[in-house]
Amino acid sequence: MEDSEGLDSTSKDVAAAEAVLTVPAQSAEELVAKSIAPVKREYLRPPPVRNGDNKAEEKVVSNDGPSAPILKEKKSKRQLKRERREEQKSALHICPAVAKSGEASSCAYNENCRFSHDLEAFKAQKPDDLDGTCPFLSREGPCPYGLACRFAGTHKDDNGEVANRTINGDNRNNEMNMLIKDVQKLLWKNKMKFPKADAALTLLGLQGNGKKNRTGNNDIADQIVANDSENVNGNGCCTATADSSNNLDCYAQVLEEAKPDEADVADEVRPPKRTKPSVETCPVPPTDGLILLEKDMDKSCKQSGPETIIENIVEDNDKCLNLHPREKKIIDFRDKLYLAPLTTVGNLPYRRVCKVLGADVTCGEMAMCTNLLQGQASEWALLRRHSSEDFFGVQICGAYPDTVARTVELIEQHCTVDFIDINMGCPIDIVVNKGAGSALLTKPMRMKSVVEASSKTVSTPITFKVRMGYFEGKNRIDSLIANMGDWGGSAITIHGRTRQQRYSKLADWDYIYQCARAAPSNLQVVGNGDVFSYMDWNTHKSDCPELSTCMIARGALVKPWIFTEIKEQRHWDISSGERFNILKDYVRFGLEHWGSDSKGVETTRHFLLEWLSYTCRYVPVGLLDVIPQRINWRPPSYYGRDDLETLMASDSAADWIRISEMLLGKVPSGFTFSPKHKSNAYDRAENG
Repeated sequence: MEDSEGLDSTSKDVAAAEAVLTVPAQSAEELVAKSIAPVKREYLRPPPVRNGDNKAEEKVVSNDGPSAPILKEKKSKRQLKRERREEQKSALHICPAVAKSGEASSCAYNENCRFSHDLEAFKAQKPDDLDGTCPFLSREGPCPYGLACRFAGTHKDDNGEVANRTINGDNRNNEMNMLIKDVQKLLWKNKMKFPKADAALTLLGLQGNGKKNRTGNNDIADQIVANDSENVNGNGCCTATADSSNNLDCYAQVLEEAKPDEADVADEVRPPKRTKPSVETCPVPPTDGLILLEKDMDKSCKQSGPETIIENIVEDNDKCLNLHPREKKIIDFRDKLYLAPLTTVGNLPYRRVCKVLGADVTCGEMAMCTNLLQGQASEWALLRRHSSEDFFGVQICGAYPDTVARTVELIEQHCTVDFIDINMGCPIDIVVNKGAGSALLTKPMRMKSVVEASSKTVSTPITFKVRMGYFEGKNRIDSLIANMGDWGGSAITIHGRTRQQRYSKLADWDYIYQCARAAPSNLQVVGNGDVFSYMDWNTHKSDCPELSTCMIARGALVKPWIFTEIKEQRHWDISSGERFNILKDYVRFGLEHWGSDSKGVETTRHFLLEWLSYTCRYVPVGLLDVIPQRINWRPPSYYGRDDLETLMASDSAADWIRISEMLLGKVPSGFTFSPKHKSNAYDRAENG
């Protein structure tokens, strides 16, 4: 019976293919005009018949096989929290310390631990090991996940027995920018001090909420600079003198009194303005190794009293707040292959894949400033850096100068980065509604304040990424870029679309060229939008030599080997086997990053599926009538040159799950997946 059904389905496919061939052929030019990829006629196939819209449904796959698509049931936060607690009590959620050592007595919490300590029950319910070897075998010491590792069968010592002793230290020994627990506790309690940011905001008149207070601070600062002009050296930097100690104590006192309510830092939306008491300020910057003294708020600067030493020590090698341009770190993006910061998919394992394939500059996913200042571990994970990323930056997003300035100071103190990028172009509604991202394009003065406050706070180069404007037809950057060199930023990235366009229509590179030619010499300009081949790269670089480089975003999502193509100046007709090896590398990097236990495997699977929702848009070079492929071409249904290439070309979530099962084993029962991004959405009419 199964054979007859298979023959019937095969005959139907052949008949459908013959039907496609009988349809009048359209020329390649006609297909390109309709933004359809001109696939060679012999590879075309009829589109698969599906029930309902695949984009609006979620595919549910269990160990028994695929089932009908169902809509996801929305649960409240209380329900999800209750379910998580119940799951933690199950035997499958073994205590990490017990899993590492193989002994139930190794957990320091004993019976108070929220995880299970029942080793026998865990071994009885643990899923079968996956094919392959543990990704941590190449490192010194046993696997840090011990018995919980899905490759535990490969954990053998010299005697052929399973080794369960843990590795001393963090298993991600090649990763940097980890969140220190002591720092997280200070952020939780709002006790972290930001002396550099507060000093920069005070100097710019941005510390107080009222205009009167801001003006007063600026006048006093100018007066003090005039009075102490004899202490300024030839480079324009203040020199420390013996009389500066009293001023420093007074300065720390003023910063404490002028500091806004610490609870405000945690909120993206500011509270109503309130009047601040006018205090005579002494804006003399702190010197090297200075321990700030926090005096009683009721006492004036001249009064002496008990002093409390604040935990953090200001590590500042500069003698003044306003750094001379020659004292700032210098970065050079010219002719470097720049991988854009990509939300969700641009994680650390993906960036490692792109580094292997030729990327020069990498940048972490966008992190929200308020979440970083609150010490959220999930947000700090976006700042992690692998040792292979030799030119690395992080991207942050905030709505106000004080929030961004404190964030960049925090990052410079506790992270190792080459530059910090400020996102001023994110079109997502939840970001724009809080005044961040593209919303800043409607407020040029706030854009200037954000960049100025950040660049004066840290010596790390500050870059910022913008779009042409907020509304279509109302571009803003060309009127601002001539003065942006005075803001203190090192580079600006211009995405050739407006916020209203989102990702629809093609990027306007003529406008990017116009801005690049009008930019001052001390501001590097990076172009962004629709780079999908080495020919696109060459065209933009030759048409506008003023461009430092081109940022590659969605092009790298669809085909990460674009960096190899640009460096080797060729169209790479990559085979399905080579593409599958790239996916293998991603899975190995993902297991090293997220872990080789069941949770790490499923996290790796989730982000792999998110990436596969982009890679399916790639059409192999050998199947096209016209090369290179354009990023706005919609690929038709087609057969690949082998079964794997056909599977990779599918836009069905069920086929993406099949590919993940080839790499990570069967999905758990009741597994669901729906792509997170809908990239070509055009904004609604009420937004302009």
